[in-house]
Amino acid sequence: MELLARLGKEFSFIKGNYAIIVASWILIDFAGEIPATYYALYVLKLGATETILGMIGLAGFLALASMQFPGGYLADKFGRKWLVSSMTFGVALSFILYALAPSWPFVLLGVILTNFFNSIYQPALMAIVSDSLPSERRGMGFGLIMLITSTSTTPGPLVAVLLYNQFGLDLGMRAAYGIVVACFLVAAIMRFRLKETFIDTPRPSWKEFFRSYPTSLRESVKVWKRVPRSMFYLFLSGAITMFGVASVQIYLVVYAVNVLLVDVAVWGYIMLALPVTMIVLSIPIGKFVDKINRKVPILAAYVFFFLSLLLFANGWFIPLLFLSLMFLGVGLVMMNAGSNALQADLTPKESRGKVQGFSSFVNFIVMALGAAAGGFLYEYLSPALPFYLSMILVIPAFLLTLAMVHEPQKRQE
Repeated sequence: MELLARLGKEFSFIKGNYAIIVASWILIDFAGEIPATYYALYVLKLGATETILGMIGLAGFLALASMQFPGGYLADKFGRKWLVSSMTFGVALSFILYALAPSWPFVLLGVILTNFFNSIYQPALMAIVSDSLPSERRGMGFGLIMLITSTSTTPGPLVAVLLYNQFGLDLGMRAAYGIVVACFLVAAIMRFRLKETFIDTPRPSWKEFFRSYPTSLRESVKVWKRVPRSMFYLFLSGAITMFGVASVQIYLVVYAVNVLLVDVAVWGYIMLALPVTMIVLSIPIGKFVDKINRKVPILAAYVFFFLSLLLFANGWFIPLLFLSLMFLGVGLVMMNAGSNALQADLTPKESRGKVQGFSSFVNFIVMALGAAAGGFLYEYLSPALPFYLSMILVIPAFLLTLAMVHEPQKRQE
């Protein structure tokens, strides 16, 4: 009974908006991980090249960047709920293009629409999560999101392997995207039950939405005068890392199958190392972030990212690939729990949407360039080169965080 009481107290923050977001995130992450397992191979089969794959990534990241400013601005002006719930429906419907695509340009259009809708509501989603968590539970809250969503993604690669073995790559991927559409629609319906965290917000207006871009741009730039300098350096170090991430992210399966000669079905099982590692470590790392320190896990994450990339680029036998994805999982959990909690600590509530919007905008522009660079390097110079570029970029990001990012004496509520 005492143990149950302690557990109840420890997880008492799982209620209301936070519970709805986590539940809907489970559906979204489970479904999204199924086609993600073989996405690059699917697009290549539809007639793309590695460079085209990088250009699709560029277009997708530009679409993600496109509405970050008004998305963050509107989240702070009109509230979070209407953006999150309505745009999730748009994302759901856009995945139909992936499922029915006769050639890669249809996937390109689907990527642009999916990421455009995501761009509008992502700042509001992260803002409502921060709003719904008490300051002393932010590390635990973001760590738990990582745990639960990692648990939900674990069956994804297995389902992808099952669909691949049963229907082949083409039909199996189309069935996978059908599952994605259904799960996203259910998640969108769930998100209509969210409660607004801003009081007395004016009624949302689509006219205001499109007219708000210049104002939102100015406000999102000016917001950096109102937040601590550490927040800017935290954002800058993350942007450097994102360039490297985008240069390799889409090519993991292509490199594994075409260069390291891993069997397509075996790749699905190797992918399990990532979510399983994140499941095991999410709660312990979240508790560490809350009880001891936010910055140390961020620094450790960079070390694990470096080791992961080194092992993957030289993964000449399968155990090395498993270890690489395990290190990646450790780094992702540390970075997610540490940086999200520290960002919330440093940013006043009324500025979180704008800070998130600006940060995401720049990150997605940087990732667009990284995706294009990765495609060019992979196809025309060396398939391993994007991995080494990403490793090099980890070093300045680590040093910048070490020297310039400091935790606040008093955390923002």
